[in-house]
Amino acid sequence: MPERVFNFSPGPATLPYEVLQQASKDIVNFKDSGIGLIEISHRSKEFMAVIEDAESLLRELMAIPDNYKVLFLQGGASSQFFMVPMNLMVGKKATYLNTGTWSKKAIKEAKLFGDVDVAFSSEEDSFNRVPKQQEYSVADDSEFLYFVSNNTIYGTQFHEMPETEKMLVCDMSSDILARKIDVSKFGLIFAGAQKNLGPAGVTLVIIREDLLGKAPESTPTMLNYKTHADKGSMFNTPPTFPIYIVAEVLKWLKAKGGVTEMEKINREKAALIYSAIDATDYYRGHSDADSRSIMNISFNLPTAELEAKFIAEAAEIGLNGLKGHRSIGGCRASIYNAFPREGVVKLVEFMKEFEAKNPA
Repeated sequence: MPERVFNFSPGPATLPYEVLQQASKDIVNFKDSGIGLIEISHRSKEFMAVIEDAESLLRELMAIPDNYKVLFLQGGASSQFFMVPMNLMVGKKATYLNTGTWSKKAIKEAKLFGDVDVAFSSEEDSFNRVPKQQEYSVADDSEFLYFVSNNTIYGTQFHEMPETEKMLVCDMSSDILARKIDVSKFGLIFAGAQKNLGPAGVTLVIIREDLLGKAPESTPTMLNYKTHADKGSMFNTPPTFPIYIVAEVLKWLKAKGGVTEMEKINREKAALIYSAIDATDYYRGHSDADSRSIMNISFNLPTAELEAKFIAEAAEIGLNGLKGHRSIGGCRASIYNAFPREGVVKLVEFMKEFEAKNPA
């Protein structure tokens, strides 16, 4: 087996190596049961223990209040772009903050179900920042304020969650469990797993109980949150393998000291790269300094040719996945919870060496 590379991919992203090792055993023989993990019945006591572990650990690590349901759904985070308005705002109004590609897609879907007030947009500035509190207002007749906590493509992040009397709905796909948050301030949180939680295939939804049952009677059964809440995410066959990996990642995270310790590590990793960017004019960060993400760091070099060379030479020494999103080009280092500090150190060293060898 070749030596593992440092995977800077934005998602599906790197997973803890210990989790991969355990999964490689369980996928063939789950807990010495004589049957593989991806073969066991979702109704079996073995899998029921897995999904119960996943929920219990998540509740503990995020301090989720008792009046919230935890759902493990399919369809990716993109399905939540329409499930949220379909369940919570049909024929009504909601306020959205447009800070990137994923919020823009969510706005498009929400307009199919009600009135959308886009209270802020940084699109004209290539989504290089998130708004300050005083830059937007939430309409009095809005059902909720919708925002994306971290923007993977543009490398921006809300350092403070919005303050409003209205309910908060948040797409937390790329920074869930990366820092402490107060779940009780939100009506609904959702996250695709394939960045900080596990592999693609399962989407987490945390929803306050009083919001269940608000969907119109015409809502398709599978698209109604209450359907899944009432059945403990077992209305149909759930994505068993991704849920298992989520449970294993949560065990790993707890062993590392939980969210508080992980936030400290994440901030240290991000600071190393931002310091390298700020130390020279050779590298230019895409996001404004006060909107910088600790999960995704998007940056440019003096020319597109140098960027291509940088990405190619980095890959040759085991620094993979540094190509920026096609919408803005450049480079991007995604350093989610499971990304090791030594990979960040190696990248910073390479950045210094590359600049010295390739003057603009």
